[in-house]
Formats: sequence, C-alpha cells, structure tokens
Amino acid sequence: MGASKNLLMLMQDKELSNAFPSKKEIQLNAKKFVSEILESGNVDKTELFTQAVRINEALAIVTESLKNEMPLENFEAFGIKGTYRNGGDTLNYKEDPIYADIQKELKEREELLKVAYKSSNEIYDESGFLVPKVSSTPRKSSLTINY
Repeated sequence: MGASKNLLMLMQDKELSNAFPSKKEIQLNAKKFVSEILESGNVDKTELFTQAVRINEALAIVTESLKNEMPLENFEAFGIKGTYRNGGDTLNYKEDPIYADIQKELKEREELLKVAYKSSNEIYDESGFLVPKVSSTPRKSSLTINY
C-alpha cells in the first residue's frame, strides 16, 4: 500500500472527514488526528509530513481547478458559502513621475542604510548627514519544501 494511501486510510479511520463538518470542527478534528497519530509513537513523522505535503498539493490543484470552473455568482451549498467579488481597479501610481522619483529615492536610501548597518565606520549621505545604524528585526525561521 502506497504512503499517501496509508495517510488517507488513517484519516478515514479517525473519521477526520464527517458528512459536512464546520470549519471549526475540521480544524479541531485535524489537530486531534495529528495529536493521536504522534502520541501513538508508531509513526515516522517525516514520512507522514511528506505524505501530507503531497496530499495538500493534489487538493490545492483540484480546488483551484474547480474554483476556476465555478460561475461568477454567489452560492451556498453543503455548509460552504461562496461570495463573488469583482476585482476592481488598481491605480498605476508609477505613471506619476513624482511618485516614481520618491520610490527611487526610497530604494537608494534603503541601500545606504544597508551599507551603514554593515559598516564599522560612520557613513554620511550626499547632504552630509550621518546615516544612522538602524536596528534589525529577526525573520521567522521556516522549512522550505521541494520535490
């Protein structure tokens, strides 16, 4: 039996998917399902994780493909409500030369701040002002998945 089929069988055995559970029920059942599986101790976490990634990829494609086939209208069915929204327009600010100049100046300032941050010496901008060494905020670590 394939690895993905094992995870699907486990999900069915744990009754993760009821007839039409609410979003909250799905979330609670999913968390309970994972807890029970991990607490049993008889599983390879890496294998289960990779199975979940593959299943998620397949479901994302199915969901997106079906969504693209839905009529552009509101619906409510099987406990799910879909609301159609017109995308509207976005202004093209970059067509304004003043806006474009300010954006360019901001990019240049960002680069100057990066240099000042990495430098052990004081850095001055073209107007003769000291460029401050700004603080940094750590980014959240993450796990990247490729296959």
